[in-house]
Amino acid sequence: MEKQVAVAALAALAQETRLDVFRLLVRSGAEGLAAGEIGTELDIPSATLSFHLKELKSAGLLVCERDGRSRVYRPDFAAMRELVGFLTESCCRGKRPKEMQR
Repeated sequence: MEKQVAVAALAALAQETRLDVFRLLVRSGAEGLAAGEIGTELDIPSATLSFHLKELKSAGLLVCERDGRSRVYRPDFAAMRELVGFLTESCCRGKRPKEMQR
């Protein structure tokens, strides 16, 4: 992962509402949630939610597809793994800490 991509993803998550949305979508799993469900669950007005979903999608953290008249959002688990890998790639000088050996 390029540093610029990691910075964009981290910047998108460094906002309270977007972090809440992303965590909710991670909990929802691969099925994802329709935008209306996200707004209802987190009590976010639709215009505000649209802005935050656009930011997360632009940062490469979400995927979106149409389902009839709804848009369903899912976390991009591959991008999430890549970001975590980028953050931990030089961990502990190449030695695996005991906490990670489990």
